[in-house]
Amino acid sequence: MSKRTKFPKVFWVANTIEVLERFAYYGIYMSFGIYLGELGFSKGDLGVIQSIFLALSYLIPLFSGTFADRYGFKKMLIISYLAYLPSILLLIITQTFNGIALTMLTIGFAAGIFKPLISSTVRATTDSTNKTLGFGIFYQMVNLGASVGPIIMGKLRGWSWDYVFYTAAATIGLMFIITLLFYKEPERELEGVTLKQKFIDMGEALSNFKFLSFLILLGIFFWLPFWAFFNTLAVYINDYLDTAALYNSVQMVLGSTVTQVISSQEGGVWRINAEAISHTGYIIIVFQLIISRIFEKRAAIPSFMFGLLVAASGFVVLGLSATHAQGLVFLGVFLFAVGEMISSPRIQEYIMWIAPKEKAGLYMGTNFLATFIGATLSGVYTWLMGIYENSGHPEYIMYTLTVHMILGILAISLFVKKLGEFQERTE
Repeated sequence: MSKRTKFPKVFWVANTIEVLERFAYYGIYMSFGIYLGELGFSKGDLGVIQSIFLALSYLIPLFSGTFADRYGFKKMLIISYLAYLPSILLLIITQTFNGIALTMLTIGFAAGIFKPLISSTVRATTDSTNKTLGFGIFYQMVNLGASVGPIIMGKLRGWSWDYVFYTAAATIGLMFIITLLFYKEPERELEGVTLKQKFIDMGEALSNFKFLSFLILLGIFFWLPFWAFFNTLAVYINDYLDTAALYNSVQMVLGSTVTQVISSQEGGVWRINAEAISHTGYIIIVFQLIISRIFEKRAAIPSFMFGLLVAASGFVVLGLSATHAQGLVFLGVFLFAVGEMISSPRIQEYIMWIAPKEKAGLYMGTNFLATFIGATLSGVYTWLMGIYENSGHPEYIMYTLTVHMILGILAISLFVKKLGEFQERTE
């Protein structure tokens, strides 16, 4: 193996920005279902807002990636912050369904502008000697922010939800300063073509039946259950598990001081903050680089499908946590996290390395079509969780998601058998 190329400064600046954005994004998003429940909205209402929020978050990258290739990543980053900041502050003053829906739609728009920019920076600053490690570091930074955000915001909501929104807004302001002062456009060849041609190119990429079919399969069978996990789990833990008992269990292992960091006191009783333990970030922080090293030499598609199987087993255990032993929730999250660590960065890296280097933004944009499909449909599972709750079996939501992922493995296996895999580029 050739010597691994050193990462340039902008690689680390970009990853710092990613940490902060994920802190704000997930800090709000993982608490959002609990917030809406406290305002008296149903899980059906929550599912609708989740779907429109995620739809914008993953529709906009279809276009913002092409604008980034044309005008540069730094300009698009600044535009995203100018949309992000006021929309977060609007959550402080609106509590109607329409008001919250419109505000979250605006936040989704801002997040959508941002999403392809850092991953494309990583693509532009890596080569065949460091691409797997580079994307592993990037994915770990994503989950550092996604882990710390819900922990901090969970504590803040114990005092006031306004503190959550002010903190998220301040984080976006810090990102603006860092970008302005330290982000340098990565060295790459910007395409000297018109925007019209860019959209024609995107249309040509999506006119490839095999590529388009693959994106649709990823959307339905990977990204849909992936986002359903994040949409439902915080509410699942908060509403269906005994968070006071979970606090006592964690306290026995970690002690009071550490456990109180991820807990809040209600009426003299300490309870685990559901959003602090209902995500995979804190696990990925520890294990992502190890997983990346294990799988960097292995074929992408078999690794991806193995990850789906592990994640599916996590859903089974999460279902059992509501009816058998509540401490199983930690094992369920861990298993899903391992599946995510294998599948998500591997499949994103795989698609990025199908692309020519000068079209990184374009291909990352079309890649977001798959995420858009799954994210937009994922709110259905939040609504379905409410249906299962009314029938007295909320744990059925986890078993349904298990079946969904198993069907995904079968569908992708059939796709590869009939149409074959794609050829990754070496530079």
